[in-house]
Amino acid sequence: MRMLMVTPYPPVRDGIAQYAVQEVKALRRAGHEVEVLSPGPSAAHHHLELRGARGVLALARRVHDYDRVIVQYHPDIFYPHPCAPTERALVTAALLIAFRRAPELEVRVHEIDFARGADSTVDRLLWRSADRIVVHTDAERDQFVAAFRVPPDRVLVEAHGAHFEHRTALSRAEARALLGLPEDERIFLCIGFIQPHKGFDRAVRAFRGLDAAGARLEIVGSVRVEQPEYLEYADELRRLVDDAPGARLHEEYTSDERFDAWIVASDVVVLPYRFIWSSGVLERAALYDRPVIASRTGGLGDQAPPGTTLVADDRGLEAAMSAALGKEAAVAPSLPWPDAPVERERIQAEVQERAAAVRGVPSRARPKGEPAVRGDGARARSAPLRRVPPLAPPMPVSARPGASTLKRLVRRLTAWEIDPLVHQVNKLRDAAIASTERTDPPVDGPSAP
Repeated sequence: MRMLMVTPYPPVRDGIAQYAVQEVKALRRAGHEVEVLSPGPSAAHHHLELRGARGVLALARRVHDYDRVIVQYHPDIFYPHPCAPTERALVTAALLIAFRRAPELEVRVHEIDFARGADSTVDRLLWRSADRIVVHTDAERDQFVAAFRVPPDRVLVEAHGAHFEHRTALSRAEARALLGLPEDERIFLCIGFIQPHKGFDRAVRAFRGLDAAGARLEIVGSVRVEQPEYLEYADELRRLVDDAPGARLHEEYTSDERFDAWIVASDVVVLPYRFIWSSGVLERAALYDRPVIASRTGGLGDQAPPGTTLVADDRGLEAAMSAALGKEAAVAPSLPWPDAPVERERIQAEVQERAAAVRGVPSRARPKGEPAVRGDGARARSAPLRRVPPLAPPMPVSARPGASTLKRLVRRLTAWEIDPLVHQVNKLRDAAIASTERTDPPVDGPSAP
């Protein structure tokens, strides 16, 4: 069968690219003729700028030449950032055309906004047009079917590591010698791109004091996207590591072989993610039978193999890392995610409201007239500040012909100056909110003389 895979591709530094190259190898071993189309220069056969309606329509003109098309889907591949609602609708409509022109279409979903299923008819039509949709966990499958009303038999669950292969034959001792690691110490490993949702800072805090038990924490990775919040997070991580004896940060983008060597050299792989749907690192750890401590977030509970230690919060992480050394952590019991429906709804409403403010679109998270914040006195005091939405650059859109294109060009040229200012203003807003909530309310009484 002649196939086209649409995906980021090496040497691009991207987790989806690494996932795709292994699937391409597996398909070729099965006897298929596979060509790859990437959204930028790479080792793929074809390159095409896919971001925006024009690029997606160009893709639509190519897909009918193949027997089967596989799309490694992530919104960033197709949707510009920022993306106005009108432009988003145009891109989705163009994707619908591309999906329907493919003789057979299969989509691997790596990330998606499930709220689009309730907000957009064209999004529901888009996903119903796919012959097969592949996700990695049962939780994702159930949510996808409910959100986009796709027939359940079209949404398949495939293990994240279904096509993963070993990239090193080193023993533990050989891997440690290669990486310059001591043979006699217990090694915790965090590895992957350095970004806030990976939560490597959580592992550093949980590790403090464990060096006295002969343990080390090795953090290996690099900043994937040089956005202000990612660079700031890397700075904070460096500071934390400098203050944590036994912890080390290796800022490097590793080869496939060296990545696996780090896993082989470790005793425990730590995935302290704040949010993620599925993890390639978890699958690679399973390939080499390395124990894993992971956050119970997204679909990790479904993906994790037997023996994985799942934790609910920072206290649970500290206890699990101590237990891996045969110690009992002197910490308070873990605090689970709030079970009360009202509290869950309040948190979700606030998250959706902030995201909508950043995108510059109206929020549907809260019915009209309902207060933005419910809760204790501290949150009530900060309510006026929270009602001020985060700052976001204006959308580069215009009703005049050609003006939107010009505005997008200007936005790209000035982003390096504007984005840090926007980020700083939002930091000041967050700091003001935090300061207000930490301040005790005034107490009525006689004033001091």
